[in-house]
Parts: sequence; structure tokens; C-alpha cells
Amino acid sequence: MSVPPSLSLASAREAARPLTILYRGPLASCDYDCGYCPFAKRRDSRARLTADRRALTRFAGWIAAAPERISVLFTPWGEALVRPWYRRTLAELTHLPNVDRVAVQTNLGARPSWTEAADLRRLALWGTYHPDQVPYERFLGRCRELRARGVRFAVGIVGLPEHLAAARRLRGDLPAEVYLWVNAAEGRTYTDAEAAAWTDLDPHFGFSRHAHVSAGAACRTGDTVVSVDGDGVVRRCHFVPEVLGNLYDGSFRAALGRRPCPRPLCDCHIGYVHMDALPLYDVFAGGILERIPAGYGTGPHPAGGAPRPTGAGPETA
Repeated sequence: MSVPPSLSLASAREAARPLTILYRGPLASCDYDCGYCPFAKRRDSRARLTADRRALTRFAGWIAAAPERISVLFTPWGEALVRPWYRRTLAELTHLPNVDRVAVQTNLGARPSWTEAADLRRLALWGTYHPDQVPYERFLGRCRELRARGVRFAVGIVGLPEHLAAARRLRGDLPAEVYLWVNAAEGRTYTDAEAAAWTDLDPHFGFSRHAHVSAGAACRTGDTVVSVDGDGVVRRCHFVPEVLGNLYDGSFRAALGRRPCPRPLCDCHIGYVHMDALPLYDVFAGGILERIPAGYGTGPHPAGGAPRPTGAGPETA
């Protein structure tokens, strides 16, 4: 593997380590208006959309030239796949030789035909079902089409009481290998009976039910996992404002390394999944970015992440 001469030997050694990136550009618009989301039905200006497209192009160019192996999860504030530049870029990234995984959080509103241009061995979708935003049959149809196309994906739902019936219906209609995750609703406390109902649908709901004490805890973020915004500003994760450097001038590399988490609690899956104290790298082996546990998943499985029989391994928090 060649390393740009501008990198020092120490930086070159760091560059040889695989890097996972959580990318969130300027895009903040969404075609849904969920009551619990601050970006519901938000419209981006043409200038903002142009800036987002340029930022994404620059980011993809950096990945293509990066010396390390890269995995990336796109975590837009809004819905990315309704924008053609995201569909095109995701597909293109899957063909880069140094890319291991490209995943995106999405409401699955976009037609899946764009995945024909992707290398499905490296693509995965993290889909969310919003029962009050999309007809049930349309969402289920998207899932069936993704499965027919051989796309690796999971779907999930926010654990609100009014969503329980819809979640049960979806679980019943999906094949067993499609993982249905449940996010605890922000600020909601679940009784044991309520938690049991959601755990019947998602055996790993226990990890989401309570926030995790993170102050002083070891975490992979800031070391092998980083957050990047549209300007290339690098932070350890989306939830810690401290800047480590910039992606495009390489200044972030010198700051990579294990450091204790400064936040008292971590209550978002894309954060706590990387905590050393939790067993989630084993639970989600082969599917960390796309939130697919070992033993689940349609489509091609990553190297070393072939599925085990559904239900194998740890099932509860």
C-alpha cells in the first residue's frame, strides 16, 4: 500500500489502520414531518443544497485517495437518498478498492433501483419505518424489493406506544433474517412490561432502553472511528464538540488515539456501539455500521461476518 510522501513515518503507520467515518454534511432537509424530529419537512435552500453536493464530492475524493481502508456511515440530519448526488456517490464509493463498507441511514423513500450501480458486497442500508409518514404497503414493498435485489439492510422504528402495533405487523411480514431494531424514544422511561413488549420484537432493545454511563469510559471514537462534517472538521463523534483537526489537511491524524469519553452519558446507538465496555462489536459482528447483528441480514455478508443461525449469541443487554 503506497503512502503519500507528505506523511511522516508515524503518520504512515497510523494511516495503515482502517478508519470508520461517520459523515454528516450540510444537508438538513427531509420529506417527512415526524413530530419528534426537529428537521421534519425542513427545506434546504438551493445554495445549501449546492454546498452539500460540493462537500460530498470533496469527501468522496478524499476517500478515493486515502491510504487507509475506509468504512463510512452517512448520518444526514435529513433524508439523503432523495438527492441524486448521494445515490450516485454511494454507488461509486462501493467500487473503490480501499472501501470496506458504505452505509446510510434512510427512510427508504427512494426507489431502490439506484443500487444496481453499486457493489452490493460493500453497500448496506439502515432503514427507518415511520408509520404515520408512509403507507405500510409501500414501506413493506421497499423492503421486499431490496431483499429481491440482494441489498443488505435492516429496518427499525422508534419505540413509541402508538407504533407498537405497526412494529408487530412489520416484524410478522418481514423474513426472519431481516433485523428489526427498536430505538427507545428520547426522554421516555419504559416500564418492564413495556420494555418486554419491544424486546419481543428486538432482542437487543435493552441496549437502547437506558443511556449508558460514558464519563471516563474507553471508546473507539477518536481512535479508529471519527465524525466528519461537510467542511472536513473531524471530531471523535457527533456528540463531542472538541475538534481533532481537519480531514483535508491531514491534521486530524496526529490527534487520533484512545482517550476517555468526556460526556456523562451516551444514549445514541451510533455512539455507544463503539464503547469498549459494551459487547456490541461482538453482537453486531460484521454489521456495526448498518446496525445488523451477527445472525441477521440479507444480501452479501462482509468478510468474516457470515451469518450465524438467527438467535445465536447474546440477545439481551
